[in-house]
Amino acid sequence: MSVNESMRKLGEVRSVIRETFEYGNRRAAEIGRENVFDFSLGNPSVPAPAEVGNALRALLDGDPVALHGYTSAQGAEAARRAIADDLNRRFGEEIGIGKDDLYLTCGAAASLTVSLHALVEPGDEVVVIAPFFPEYRVFAEQAGAVVRVVPAEKTAFQIDFPALRAILNPKTKAIIVNSPNNPTGALLTPHTLQTLCYLLRERSAAYGRPIYLLSDEPYRELVYDPDAEVPYLTALYDHTLVCYSYSKSLSLPGERIGYIAVCNRMPERDAVYAAVCGAGRALGFVCAPSMMQAMLPRVLGVSGDLETYRRNRDLLYGSLCEMGFRCVRPDGAFYLFVESPEPDANAFCARAREYELLLVPSDSFGCEGYVRVSYCVSTEQIRRSLPAFERLAARYWG
Repeated sequence: MSVNESMRKLGEVRSVIRETFEYGNRRAAEIGRENVFDFSLGNPSVPAPAEVGNALRALLDGDPVALHGYTSAQGAEAARRAIADDLNRRFGEEIGIGKDDLYLTCGAAASLTVSLHALVEPGDEVVVIAPFFPEYRVFAEQAGAVVRVVPAEKTAFQIDFPALRAILNPKTKAIIVNSPNNPTGALLTPHTLQTLCYLLRERSAAYGRPIYLLSDEPYRELVYDPDAEVPYLTALYDHTLVCYSYSKSLSLPGERIGYIAVCNRMPERDAVYAAVCGAGRALGFVCAPSMMQAMLPRVLGVSGDLETYRRNRDLLYGSLCEMGFRCVRPDGAFYLFVESPEPDANAFCARAREYELLLVPSDSFGCEGYVRVSYCVSTEQIRRSLPAFERLAARYWG
């Protein structure tokens, strides 16, 4: 064979999320888009805020050479300064982020990939907490890490600390957390995060080397309770790298813009930041999209219409619970995690397809027995899907 076998396998076998999405496209061509209830993809369904369009139109009236040209590899200084100022204004100076601690990326996937390649050395382990976004495994393994999974804590979908303590060892290089969580919509509480950071400090000291905390945050702004506390983790733990994307907050998933923030109180901050820059170079990320970088200072602090997602959440969650489904009530993001009425979630999803309901089984999220329902769709689609969900429920409960 003349190609890289691991790359060939990744290319031939789509993720279950993408496979379901592509099936929906094929089915829509056969019976009409309006007759397919596709809840597979986390693709924002609300328009980008008006400020985004206004900013882009204003930029297009400027110098096209500057607008579309290269920026510094780590991102234009004006964009990095604006982001740092915004973060400090919202979360306080104690988060330890300045313009020279930021590296702009092509979205959260690039942020995670670059960070993992910057940190991982041969023999290192990366810990993920189930349920987790399936691509974490791909990103970490391709960086050369061994992935260790903390089983899901199914009471409140926080962290199973006894299980985590059993997994941590001198080979542990990093742990990835995601709050609000994909696929559950759960928020890690401040107490959970403080306990985690205490444990990581304790184990880092015992092992004589730091365990890094990678905070994957594309859903940070999508939190339904205005009083909920979502700590910026660099304020809690010095060995934190925040991997952020504007894809969800600004409804720009196809434009690929985000950042890595390296806590400037990290003792080896200069080496880590240099490694981030080096990993971006090695992976071929010349620079983040320049027009998106120029847009960011004009739109920081705004986000998409959260009320649409709230309305969708309440409608879908309330309706499915009334039908007899057991669901995790989401605190953020735009996913509903539904317990499968039968042990095999894949079999349940196959039955759902008989009613043109396209759901994602939880197995690849590291947690069996559930399905993910993405409610970032039109409210009308949810309303039209409810009779199909009722017929599906009748298959199980009569």
